[in-house]
Amino acid sequence: MQKRIVATGMGVISPVGIGIEPFWSALTAGVSGIKRITNFDPSGFATQIAAEVKGFNPHDYLDKKEARRMDRFTQFAVAASKMAIEDAGLDLGQLDKNRVGVVLGCGIGGLSTMEEQTRVLVEKGPGRISPFLVPMMIANMGAGQVAIAFGLRGPNITTVTACASSTNAIGDAIKLLQRGQADVVISGGTEAPITPLGVGGFASMKAMSTRNDAPEEASRPFDADRDGFIIGEGSAILVLETEEHALKRGARIYGEVAGYGTTCDAFHITAPDPEGAGAAASMRMALEDAGIAPEQVDYINAHGTSTPLNDKLETIAIKTIFGESAGKIPVSSTKSMTGHMLGAAGGIEALVCFLAINRGIIPPTINYHTPDPDCDLDYVPNKAREARVNIAMSNSFGFGGHNATLIFSSYNKKL
Repeated sequence: MQKRIVATGMGVISPVGIGIEPFWSALTAGVSGIKRITNFDPSGFATQIAAEVKGFNPHDYLDKKEARRMDRFTQFAVAASKMAIEDAGLDLGQLDKNRVGVVLGCGIGGLSTMEEQTRVLVEKGPGRISPFLVPMMIANMGAGQVAIAFGLRGPNITTVTACASSTNAIGDAIKLLQRGQADVVISGGTEAPITPLGVGGFASMKAMSTRNDAPEEASRPFDADRDGFIIGEGSAILVLETEEHALKRGARIYGEVAGYGTTCDAFHITAPDPEGAGAAASMRMALEDAGIAPEQVDYINAHGTSTPLNDKLETIAIKTIFGESAGKIPVSSTKSMTGHMLGAAGGIEALVCFLAINRGIIPPTINYHTPDPDCDLDYVPNKAREARVNIAMSNSFGFGGHNATLIFSSYNKKL
């Protein structure tokens, strides 16, 4: 029998709020975090809107020297980890830090650092490139800096599977804990891709919404008038522990990460499998890993990007797994409010699932006004819904055909 893995702490830096209560209040009120881009002048870009984190001051969490040597995505990761560790009540001085790991997801890494130093190279020459370029830019440095900040010497891993990155990270973290390679793992995701090159690259693919005159209405998953996703940024971190470890220290438990599935479409560099087969297989694998029947699932937090293809094929995949009961399961996409935080998306949606379980509220899919015949499930349109949630599923899919699914459950002590 595999070990049970529980979540005991949460931290979040998001476009709709910093900290659990502001984040959850905004989501359940249907507040969008999408505005005109302020990180740079977006004039001339096809898409001029994004879900930026507002009011983040790295010096609230890091000293000035540390902050200068970190890209924004790493600052987010360290700040959210600090919140999560405090929320979990972890006394790091009392832990064997060789048994505490860090497993984070990040799809891109330090894009702003790379762009800045590219300008230095072009304008001033190679001798002026910062010696901190590489350690600030590489995607694994979020996890590396979290370990350095808290002295965590256990396994330290970064998953880079595009928009499935942090769902894969959490799944890999629970397997690491189940194998007995750590007692505690800090896990989740981080991303800061709202730069000229990041926005321009996705815009060139025509993957993003161009509804620039109505930013808050631009992300509209499953709606017939959806025209693409909205890029977002932030970090969401969980403290995961073996049940035995959490009970021994008397920790408050949010719930259990009960199952994990992951597959690949092996089909196309950006487009999903047209039958949703890989996504369905990921969901099936996660349910089997958790030992849970489809009819036990009370809520699905969808990948739900607001792109024409993704939402249609995720709907097909859900129907494949849940059959005739698919229409009875609430399915919402919180990306309608947070935007698509790429490698951090799965982390923040894991927090949503735990909060839905603990608070008895399912956040809505906002901007849902016109039904699409190809998307005919219950998408919790526009208003949050009170509901008892014992089992929640979260899906994440990424370019390259990466699929990942997690199953979360309420916690019932069985020891």
